[in-house]
Amino acid sequence: NVKHRLVAERGSVDMESPAFPFDLTDYYQVEMGPGLRRRFMSFDMLAGPEVLAGLKLRTIDLEEAIRRETGATGRPVNIDPGYLTAAALVMATVKDFSHRIALGQGIYAHLEFLFTKTGIKVLDWTYPDFRRAPCQEFFRSVREPYLRRLRERPT
Repeated sequence: NVKHRLVAERGSVDMESPAFPFDLTDYYQVEMGPGLRRRFMSFDMLAGPEVLAGLKLRTIDLEEAIRRETGATGRPVNIDPGYLTAAALVMATVKDFSHRIALGQGIYAHLEFLFTKTGIKVLDWTYPDFRRAPCQEFFRSVREPYLRRLRERPT
């Protein structure tokens, strides 16, 4: 189970989204098949930009281990780590593009969207499913306790 492996790597899950349909693009369909679903997890252990590239490299290894164990010919799972700040959601990717920041070792930071006083500001490159209300509601719900933890943290 992917969740158990991630918990073994990152510690306990503090929030988990329902499985959202991944139906606004067919980008992964050839590789992964139809009827794809996406789930988001937030872990109790905080991690920031300094570990993002290493996390992405580890999830690539984990994806490959799962592929070998299941005997899948394609990609049975896609795990994209990211981090949330008071201001933004940033995801890791191996795909370079003009707006992405190279982190090293073929990993890039993708600024997904911004948090504002009035909600979430999507960007020209925000992925379509991250524009949907249920996805944004999940990340807003993750951000609330994160902000509380920041306020309570000793300086």
